[in-house]
Amino acid sequence: MSVSTAAAVTSICAPLPVLGRDVTVPLVTGGEVTYAALDYAASAPALQRVWDDVAAYAPYYGSVHRGAGYLSQLSTDLFENARRTVAEFLDCRADDQLIFTRSTTDSLNLLAQALPAGCQVFVFETEHHASLLPWRDARVTCLDAPRTPQQAVETLERALADRDPYGPALVCVTGASNVTGELWPVRELAAAAHAHGARIVLDAAQLAPHHPVSVQDLDVDWVAFSGHKLYAPFGSGVLAGRADWLQAADPYLAGGGASRKVTRRADGGVDVEWHDSAARHEAGSPNVIGAYSIASACKALTEAGFDTLVAREQHLIDTVRAGLAEVPDVRILSLFGDDAPRVGVISFVVEGWNSSHFAAALSAEYGIGVRDGLFCAHPLVRTLLGSDPQTQGECGAPEAAPGEKSLNAIRVSFGAGTPDEHVERFVTAVKELVADGAKWQYRTEDGRCVPAV
Repeated sequence: MSVSTAAAVTSICAPLPVLGRDVTVPLVTGGEVTYAALDYAASAPALQRVWDDVAAYAPYYGSVHRGAGYLSQLSTDLFENARRTVAEFLDCRADDQLIFTRSTTDSLNLLAQALPAGCQVFVFETEHHASLLPWRDARVTCLDAPRTPQQAVETLERALADRDPYGPALVCVTGASNVTGELWPVRELAAAAHAHGARIVLDAAQLAPHHPVSVQDLDVDWVAFSGHKLYAPFGSGVLAGRADWLQAADPYLAGGGASRKVTRRADGGVDVEWHDSAARHEAGSPNVIGAYSIASACKALTEAGFDTLVAREQHLIDTVRAGLAEVPDVRILSLFGDDAPRVGVISFVVEGWNSSHFAAALSAEYGIGVRDGLFCAHPLVRTLLGSDPQTQGECGAPEAAPGEKSLNAIRVSFGAGTPDEHVERFVTAVKELVADGAKWQYRTEDGRCVPAV
């Protein structure tokens, strides 16, 4: 992107208003600075639009599906309308079910317990733990990290060709890596899965906040994502897709709302007739505010226009990557290479620095919030670093001597609410820390690196 194009993008599309944009934080070196929230990949700040919508509804809060009163009826309508809004946002098929859950992790665990008997699951080692670990009751084939999108498709095709052709199978894949930000070839992987009689679930936790997700265009069977990464607070998530496996499975949780009819038998036992709708897996009082906040975020992103949001985010990506490329001691982590399309998630290591120490200095001395560690994707980060599992050293000591392998990494991530100044401050801070070192002393406390005061 040229300088003139970048300027045009930023002038047309200002950052979307988010909560916390004016929060100031103290610096150990004195004074305060506006906080630069650059950890969107963990939890994005709530959109102001979402917060305002929830605040407007809050006085009318009532029980969902359980009351005859006005507020209960209003809340029920709000909840079901939220379901329809999110289904439209995902471009679901007419007969798909959309279930509100607690998070992406909750969604994939729900799907895991709904797998048919004998189902074989194929998952790359590059997945977030939310999509790598739930398949405990299935036969799991963990595939090696690919180094190109085409290699990912070829690796999956070979694995699927060797499976039992008559048994059920599921492929689980991320849409965008929470470590490298790189986009995965979801449409091609879905085609490979279906060609071999398997189904596919898309972990869209890092994709949906940055790019449009169409269930029909990508031809995935299910999609899962979290509200807290989509600028919506209150701990809600989504699982949307084909209904048959979900209808055939026992309810994820047994309780009120999931049951259509309950009768007591003569022998003292209980017979239950479960719902076939999404309610089957939504037992208990639902998180209506969480569902409404996701729907509000979906509307806000749609109205802002993904084309404009993507163009502006690409400008921020280019700014960060170009700035880091000017620091010889910095290595950006990547599977698919520098030219791979990606979202605003960038992980890197700094030679001679402990990653926790570096992240602590960014926070304490510059008011910048990033993340350090293995990002709940341990196999992927260790593959990228070429390191074995080890215990992290004290934050005051270098993580690895020059030429040695790093033990973990630093991640900077941003999105629709990020001002240019935040990423520019981050690039400046990296350059100054590498050139001049930290201005403060740090120590390890409860496993975290903190200023020594």
